[in-house]
Amino acid sequence: MWKFIIRRMLIAIPQLFVLSLLIFFLASLMPGDPFTGLIDPSITAERLEELREAHGLNDPWYQQYTRWIGNALQGDFGQSFRFKMPVSELIGQRMLNTAGLGIFTLVFSYLIALPLGIISGRYNDSWADRVISGYTYLGFAIPSFIFGLITLFVFGFNLGWFPTGGSVTPGLEPGTFSYFMSKIHHMLLPAMSLALITVVSTVQYLRSEIIDTKHKEFIQTARAKGASENRVYNHHIFRNSLVPIAAFLGYEIVGVLGGTIFIEMVFSFPGIGKLVIDSLTNRDYSVFSALLLLSGFLSIVGTMLSDIILSIVDPRIRIK
Repeated sequence: MWKFIIRRMLIAIPQLFVLSLLIFFLASLMPGDPFTGLIDPSITAERLEELREAHGLNDPWYQQYTRWIGNALQGDFGQSFRFKMPVSELIGQRMLNTAGLGIFTLVFSYLIALPLGIISGRYNDSWADRVISGYTYLGFAIPSFIFGLITLFVFGFNLGWFPTGGSVTPGLEPGTFSYFMSKIHHMLLPAMSLALITVVSTVQYLRSEIIDTKHKEFIQTARAKGASENRVYNHHIFRNSLVPIAAFLGYEIVGVLGGTIFIEMVFSFPGIGKLVIDSLTNRDYSVFSALLLLSGFLSIVGTMLSDIILSIVDPRIRIK
């Protein structure tokens, strides 16, 4: 297992290098620069050129890349021109919000997906299966931001059960119990909105696996030996059907982080997703580049995590 982890980490090094090059060139090819629209419009062209020279924007690309990646390896992603603070500190603040939102989303997703998938797969072609399948088809068709707007309008504005923006009630002192509960209260509606949409693929996967597994020969053998139907499903069908679901956990984590971009915009939730859009629209390239690099790193880690989980839940697979 440890050999596998070390090998995957070594493979990830060139992947991250290529990713960093793509991100750097992508940022350099975007129109404008960090100073565009963020300084006094009456400033002279000479002064603007001095600022670009002082920040190394006129240096050759390889010098800019070497300086950027060298600082990034030390945890220094530069200064945010928009927020006037270190990029690493800014991302650290927003990451806590997105991590909490992602955890709640994953918990809600599996609490919803597992029972729905089991019912739909065990009683396939029944009325319950048709209702659940109809819900999954509807979930595939509705974009997450549209569903988020609907839940925000109904449960936020009309019923007033949940806050309609922000991550905490203003005026509360950090570290107090009220502050902690307010953070949770602000996460519940966006997390549930995202979970109700992202859960549909997991339900479909689990349903298909259960239907496929219950027709295999070892299931027929278990029934022939007199095993009860509940034992057949709990100890044979369900356990084997969970293997691909567990393998997708790493991808689910990355997918949830990506899906929070639209949900955070809808709910004005100050997380990583909203920061991506803000940094892009404000040409805050230092923040945008750091976020893309972080996203690529999490994708690589998520893939490795899925392989490790798959080897644990399925003893037939041995990772050496």
